[in-house]
Amino acid sequence: MSRDVLIKNAQTVLTMDDTRRKLHAVDIHLWDGQIKAIGANLTVPDATHILDASQCIVTPGLVNTHHHLYQSLTRAVPGGQDALLFGWLQTLYPIWAMFTPEHMRISAMVGLAELALSGCTMSSDHLYLFPNGSRLEDTIEAAYEIGLRFFPTRGSMSIGQSHGGLPPDSLVEREEDILDDCIRVVDQFHDPDPASMVRVGIAPCSPFSVSRELMRDAALLARDKGVYLHTHLAENDEDVAYSLEKFGCRPGQYVEDLGWIGSDVWHAHCVKLDANEQTLFARTKTGIAYCPCSNCRLGSGIAPIRQMRDRGVPVGLGVDGSASNDAGNLILEARQAMLLQRVINGADAMSAREALEIATRGGADILGRPECGRIAVGKRADIALWDTNRLENAGSWDPAALLLAGPMRVKHLTVQGRVIVEDGQLLTVDLPRLIEAQRKLAEGLVARSI
Repeated sequence: MSRDVLIKNAQTVLTMDDTRRKLHAVDIHLWDGQIKAIGANLTVPDATHILDASQCIVTPGLVNTHHHLYQSLTRAVPGGQDALLFGWLQTLYPIWAMFTPEHMRISAMVGLAELALSGCTMSSDHLYLFPNGSRLEDTIEAAYEIGLRFFPTRGSMSIGQSHGGLPPDSLVEREEDILDDCIRVVDQFHDPDPASMVRVGIAPCSPFSVSRELMRDAALLARDKGVYLHTHLAENDEDVAYSLEKFGCRPGQYVEDLGWIGSDVWHAHCVKLDANEQTLFARTKTGIAYCPCSNCRLGSGIAPIRQMRDRGVPVGLGVDGSASNDAGNLILEARQAMLLQRVINGADAMSAREALEIATRGGADILGRPECGRIAVGKRADIALWDTNRLENAGSWDPAALLLAGPMRVKHLTVQGRVIVEDGQLLTVDLPRLIEAQRKLAEGLVARSI
């Protein structure tokens, strides 16, 4: 890692710090993975890297709070393109059952590369199926190679079709094996240090694919280990109907009864949380990963994010898997979040700055990383630089309104002070070679599925 990086003469810096300062014509000195200084005309004689930001908007790196990186290999699959959630899953489960560790690693690398080029410096991942010897470390190795800060979660499914669940029996695991492997990956990979590049969470897939006992035991284990909990919740009407039929209560009551609320828990989607559930999440500081593009693609609805934030619910942003989004561009996700809240609440419902805050500071806080997601002295050196001298924002009166006029691809990106993207090019891997490897793996899956 380069110990000294100087971001020189930034046009505008949207800090997302505690006072939400907007700075102009300043330099930022990155040293040993931290932001060491912010000010005009900084002198760093030993700088190993100087990034010219004179025509750039500078923001904290974006934070992705929900993804399924393995799904980058199954974009636009026929049969699932026009299906609701449950039908979509039933189309894709047999394909995912063919995955090997190499599928998992390459697909994760592609997904993380896509995130990096869209300004993301930290991503979570929800991996809940482990076919053919796949393990969580397949994705952790991918994150090391790309260079992003990573929050993998050890997901699981334990109720197959023969016991009334949605997934095929070949993709479920014994619950004692799941808990044993959760202990293994937390002990081996979780790093609680403020500078850590990897933290691990525990994440049973959903209330419709694991037992009540596993949900309860996972919560107990996570609290014992001091790690975070994650799952899908209230994603669409089918999801809520399942909860009412199987558990006799709404999703919010179900997770409350099992200990799945609190500042160490975040739930994906929550499109269908009612007012009482929103109040519960606000009171307990239970987080939500908002995934607007996937929710649109699967016809799940528009999550009431304006109302949630007004009530005090912590909200972050997620791209979800590329099988339900078809993309993993986090800055575009932030724009979609802003637009959808305006669709249902009016043009003044969410500003570009608020949506960007959700995508940076909001996500970092949900993942328990307040040292990320803002630009301030002492915070981690995870920073995105956006070129204002591009076609997309030519003629923009306010380039700092990034989500209105772009750009939608980052110019420079630093993670832990290391330059990951420079002049729009990913530096850490041979991207054409990676894309070719992904193409060959996808073609193999298609051939086996015919």
